[in-house]
Amino acid sequence: MPIIVNLDVMLARRKMSLTELSERVGITMSNLSILKTGKAKAVRLETLEAICKALDCQPGDILEFRAD
Repeated sequence: MPIIVNLDVMLARRKMSLTELSERVGITMSNLSILKTGKAKAVRLETLEAICKALDCQPGDILEFRAD
């Protein structure tokens, strides 16, 4: 899939654990893990907004498009 999820990069930059992000955003650890590993088929804009607020970043910091 040409959409790359850089959630782990942003977590490292913010020195935040997946557990802490889960608590701040109100998303289960398993759902965040699915997103982080790039296995998610979709992400709600509401969820993306909450993640961006918690990580103080832009959607483009988390999602990246790579053409093959």
